[in-house]
Order: sequence, then structure tokens, then C-alpha cells
Amino acid sequence: MAGARAAATASSAGSSASSGNPPPQEPGLGELLEEFSRTQYRAKECSGTGGSKVERIEKRCLELFGRDYCFSVIPNMNGDICGHYPRHIVFLEYESSEKEKDTFESTVQVSKLQDLIHRSKMARCRGRFVCPVILFKGKHICRSATLAGWGELYGRSGYNYFFSGGADDAWADVEDVTEEDCAVRSGDTHLFDKVRGYDIKLLRYLSVRYICDLMVENKKVKFGMNVTSSEKVDKAQRYADFTLLSIPYPGCEFFKEYKDRDYMAEGLIFNWKQDYVDAPLSIPDFLTHSLNIDWSQYQSWDLVQQTQNYLKLLLSLVNSDDDSGLLVHCISGWDRTPLFISLLRLSLWADGLIHASLKPAEILYLTVIFFFCFNFLKHITSEEFSALKTQRRKSLPARDAGFTLEDICMLRRKDRGSTTSLGSDFSLVMESSPGAAGSFTYEAVELVPAGAPTQAAWLAALSDRETRLQEVRSAFLAAYSSTVGLRAVAPSPSGAIGGLLEQFARGVGLRGISSNAL
Repeated sequence: MAGARAAATASSAGSSASSGNPPPQEPGLGELLEEFSRTQYRAKECSGTGGSKVERIEKRCLELFGRDYCFSVIPNMNGDICGHYPRHIVFLEYESSEKEKDTFESTVQVSKLQDLIHRSKMARCRGRFVCPVILFKGKHICRSATLAGWGELYGRSGYNYFFSGGADDAWADVEDVTEEDCAVRSGDTHLFDKVRGYDIKLLRYLSVRYICDLMVENKKVKFGMNVTSSEKVDKAQRYADFTLLSIPYPGCEFFKEYKDRDYMAEGLIFNWKQDYVDAPLSIPDFLTHSLNIDWSQYQSWDLVQQTQNYLKLLLSLVNSDDDSGLLVHCISGWDRTPLFISLLRLSLWADGLIHASLKPAEILYLTVIFFFCFNFLKHITSEEFSALKTQRRKSLPARDAGFTLEDICMLRRKDRGSTTSLGSDFSLVMESSPGAAGSFTYEAVELVPAGAPTQAAWLAALSDRETRLQEVRSAFLAAYSSTVGLRAVAPSPSGAIGGLLEQFARGVGLRGISSNAL
């Protein structure tokens, strides 16, 4: 995995990838990649030359978020709330047009929210509190670290030292301890009740119902000490009112094997028999019926299938008819967590459901840069990953037999109309297909008159989603190869083209790539 952490938003784009030429790059994307692939972000160290770069990145991120949303900002200038969260934490409030931005009225009291965040931060590892990062259908999709254990609460500096193998700076800085923190720590009996109580208040404030835990452990153990915990093993059952999902997913160490295999995820299976792996997959039955996945086989899935199935699950949660939000977390919240948050953001964007005005290079600027994440986009282009919901009229007129499925497929793109605009020539009506997952069946299309003259309703062309995701992959590779660089990959034993990176380079028309280490 290659690292880069940032946030942003913008418009839609033409298909430069299909012509074989690299897509246009977002201004500053190279600087973003270079800065965050070589420097660990610390909010309180954003000064000097490095600070000016971060300021430019922050300004661009806020501008991109503002394209489609009205938002408030939670200040974190010196890492006062969390040393590894942005200095300006964006709280998306609602989607908006340009006219609405002039009359923006906040739906939240920033000072109250900031106080709740400050009180709850000790409940989570490294103070990485529950933070909303995506707004979809009025729901907050959040990220965080896992719950802090005794080792975290009673000596963060010592915990950092042991947990990182002796290098205190490898994970996080020792945060200042306030008088309020000391008062909380002094009440041994009620410590977890207090800090986790504030965490629960924040979750409820954000209307979060679903908590998805990616840890492969019940508790993180270092040198015989439980340094972190999780909601699923909270002895007092404080989180019993939430819907808890344990979906264990391998950590960053496992991705060394992915790199060693010439970046081929197919056939790469995690070893679930390791001693520290003690968290089984656990998902409430009522959430799995519609997915047609045999979850009992999860330990036999390779990295591709596991990631696909977990993403399907997360998409089904956020696309449900209730108003409940979602929290995704692993241990520290900065490998597995942003991977799935990024995949959710990109998948929903590819459907035109969030960040509707952003171009591929702009949505790339807004997402965390993990090589596996952008390679994996090729595996989620089909209908089964689309969050476009069934749209039915209350009363449908008789079907028009004048068009067949073949007629619609033969329509030129410009004649089909928009799949997202209400003013398009063809309105969209979708329903779940009884056919195989990802198949394109007659049952998936309804032809419905949408006024006079009669218009056809057609299933959104999957090629649009595929093209948008491919453009993001191409933009990433172009930016990555010109900044961080790509290492030359020897031919694989299977005789395939010299590795995934070479395939990428050929696919987007790049030549003369540097051979720096990935």
C-alpha cells in the first residue's frame, strides 16, 4: 500500500482513458501524492515549507467539498482534538446548489459538536474519534479507530512505545493531558462508563446504527497486555443498542504478500489459523438475506472476493431504506478503514450519487491513495456493486411494447439521455433482477411511458460506471508514475505480462516509466 491522506470534491468528465491517452491531471495532485507518500501527517507540524503545501491541499479540499455540499468546519489547527486528523475537519450537512450556498443555514451547533468530540476522543485508540466523512441520502458514513483499552487510557506514551516496537513516533505523538482527562482517569471504577458513554452520545448524535469492525482480533494484545478493545467484546454491553458487524479483514502486513506476488490479488488468501486471529465473522442474519453470499466460506475467499463481498455488504447498509448511519473502523483507523471508505466513496461517485460535479481527477484528489484500492476498482464495475435503487412510479401505465431490450442497447449514447438528470429524455426505472448476480437480464428493465410522446425507461448503462472508475485508475497511475514512481516488475512465473504495473502502463498509454521502488 502506498499512503496519502486528504479530503475533497468536484464535476464529471469525458472519456480520455478510452482514447488511450492519460486523463488530465488535477492541479496539485502530484504535490499531494509526493507530500503524503513520503511524510507522515501531523497536524501540529504543519509549518514552514511543508506547512504551505498542506495549506494548499486543505484549501483545495475545502473548495472541492463546497462544489456539492454545504458544510461546517470543526477546527483542529494544532491537532488539539486529534493529532492525525485534518486541521479543518469537514462536517457535511446537506447537498446544495450554488444558490443555496448563499443562504446556508447550519443544522448543527459547531461548539456543541466540538465539545462532544473532545469529550469522546479518549474512548478511541489514539484519540481518533468517530468522524463523519461521507454524506449519502442524508446519512453519515463515519470512520474512526477502535475502542481504547486500559493500556491506552492509562499511559498513552508508554502504550505508543510498546505498540510500535520502541519507536514512539512511528504511530502517534503523546497528546497533551488536560485537567478534565486527569479527572476522568482518576475515577477508575467509572472510567469506561464515562469515556465510552461520550462515544455513544456522539454516535447517536450522528444517527449511526451500524458499526462494522474490520479487526481480525477481539482485542489487540502487545507483550501480554490488551492495548485496544472493540465494541463486540465490551463486557458491559454498552453498545448493545447498535447493530454490530464483525467482518475481519487482514491488515497492512498482509499486503506485503500482495506486493511480492507482482500485485496480483487473485488467489491470495489470508492465513486465518494464526494465533492472534480470534475474531470470527459475525453478521446479523437479517442483513445478509438479499446478498446471496455464503458467508460461512469467508476463510476460503481470496483477497479479491473478500473485498468484493465486504463492499457489497457496506453498500447494502448505506443504501437501505432507513435513516441510519454507518461507522467503519479497524484498529488505528488508517489502513483497512480508509481502504473501504475510499471504495465506498468511489463506488457511490461512479453511480452519480455523491460528489456529483467532480471529475475523475478531482475525486481522486479527495480519496486516500492506496495502490490496492485503485487497482481494485476494476473488480467493482458491474451492476451488483451499483447503489442505484429501484425507482417505481406509484402507478405505472401499461407497458409500451414498441421497444425491446435490443432496441435500447442499440441506441446511441446521446439518444439514451442522462441516467441522473430529471430532465433526461428517458426516465430510469430499476428493479432487482432475479437473474445471476451481475448479469444483464430482461427482468432488470421496464419500459414505461413517461409522458406524451411515450418514452422508454432503461437500465443505466454499466459502461458509464466502468468508464468513470477506469478514468480514476488512469489518473492515479499517471500521477503516481510521475511523482513517486513505479518499480520495474519481473515477469511472473505464470508468464503474464511483467506485472500489474506494466499492464496499467500499457493500458493508459504511459511510456518511459521510472523504476523507483513502489
